[in-house]
Amino acid sequence: MTKKRKGLAKRIDRVRVVAFDFDGVFTDNTVYVSEKGEESVRCWRGDGLGLQKLAAAGIESFILSTETNAVVAMRAKKLKSLCFHGVADKLEELTRLVAERGVDLSETAYVGNDINDADCLRAVGLAIVVADAHPDVMGIAHYVTRRAGGRGAVREVCDLLASDHAQEKA
Repeated sequence: MTKKRKGLAKRIDRVRVVAFDFDGVFTDNTVYVSEKGEESVRCWRGDGLGLQKLAAAGIESFILSTETNAVVAMRAKKLKSLCFHGVADKLEELTRLVAERGVDLSETAYVGNDINDADCLRAVGLAIVVADAHPDVMGIAHYVTRRAGGRGAVREVCDLLASDHAQEKA
């Protein structure tokens, strides 16, 4: 195992909580707008099973989004995921949420895709960006998914973390 992969494995081992951005992570960053102004987005069905695997591995997760949009809340409800949306300062909210759980930011993974995720990505123990993330955040990441946002990236992250923790418990 290379030194870089060993470092990533150590970061993964410490993860107790995962925070996900929504737009561009759970979605492909596309928004459909009807003539009535109603928005809809496209998500990946396999993400739900991935989140279940994460929970079974003892890793808590939640969605943290700057968007105030019923679409985010409805998808989170369907996934049975905690959702905090309309968040102006993501890092402040992330810090509060993990502290409430008795977890340190070094034991937290954050999954994002754009510059409004940069502060959170810099602050956590495991910074993850999706394959099609904005170039400004690519260099911050400890891990870049193979799958694009809304195209299985969330499931990939869940599988990565859950399988590693399952091996750790065995």
